[in-house]
Amino acid sequence: MCDQDHFEDDLKKYSRRDFHAFAAAAGVGAAMMLPRAADAAEVSENDVTIETPDGQCDAFFVTPTDGTHAAVLIWPDIFGLRPAFRQMGKRLAESGYSVLVVNPFYRTQKAPTATKGANTPITDVIPLARSLDANKNKVDAKAFIAWLDQQPQVDKKKKMGTTGYCMGGPIVMRTAAAVPDRVGAAATFHGGGLVTDKPDSPHLLIPEMKAQFLIAIAENDDQRDPESKTTLKSSFGDADLSAEIEVYPAGHGWCPPDTKVYNQEQSEKAWKRMLVLFQNALA
Repeated sequence: MCDQDHFEDDLKKYSRRDFHAFAAAAGVGAAMMLPRAADAAEVSENDVTIETPDGQCDAFFVTPTDGTHAAVLIWPDIFGLRPAFRQMGKRLAESGYSVLVVNPFYRTQKAPTATKGANTPITDVIPLARSLDANKNKVDAKAFIAWLDQQPQVDKKKKMGTTGYCMGGPIVMRTAAAVPDRVGAAATFHGGGLVTDKPDSPHLLIPEMKAQFLIAIAENDDQRDPESKTTLKSSFGDADLSAEIEVYPAGHGWCPPDTKVYNQEQSEKAWKRMLVLFQNALA
């Protein structure tokens, strides 16, 4: 749910009610420092370039400095690869994963694609989102997973995870279907358009997947389309796939720490559920 009217309505409804006090004191939309685990691993961070059939994708790769680890591919929200998602990728790597955060809009523009991060007017970035389609998502998913499997820090004996936020939600589902034998866990957070009436609706790909899922739904997205969660539960059940599907009491966009609707409590809950999923599915 990233269209202009819904986005502006969401800000009016959630920005003052849910935005954490610290962020308000630091300036609305400022990226917060996410909590660091007590046993956080030391990590190595690098900007990388990945060859795809359609060009060169700029991305951020972060991994523990020692050993090999299950890989996780992160698809950002409509505001793209930026400091908040680098921070989220690093935090996940500190929990023991080799993490790739990509710029999904590389065909059009290198990151940062949103000049003011999550404070960028939605009208500036909607054309970027519309430049993508299901086929491009599939092409990219295969290229990024192949790149990860070439990295010495990745344990190819373990299944791979993928996560997506906002417009990244549908891409997660297309990733899980594009390379089902590699993707063992997938998580979407306030993902928009997971269920549509179009022939390329992401939920129609569920029979092609083998991953366990976490689907964290924003309450305002659920209010607009309450039947989607029912369709998802039924589709996962028919495919005999494990899926934790829950509506969170937070607005669309609540997870990245630089958004105006960031909700620390619910974001941490979703993060912990993701770590449980990865621990169970990527071992």
